[in-house]
Amino acid sequence: MDSGTERSNAVEGLRLIRAFLSLPPDKRAEVIAFVEGLARMQDRPEEGAEASPK
Repeated sequence: MDSGTERSNAVEGLRLIRAFLSLPPDKRAEVIAFVEGLARMQDRPEEGAEASPK
C-alpha cells in the first residue's frame, strides 16, 4: 500500500469519526447497535457451513 492510499484512508476515517461525533446521542446508539449487528453476522458461520473450533 502506498502512502497516498494510507493518507486517504486516514482522512476518510477522521471524516467518519467527525460525522459520528456530530450525531445526537440517540442516533449514535443506533449506529453502534447497527455496527454490532454487522459484527455478529460476520462471526456466524454461513448456512450449511460447519463452525470451526476456536
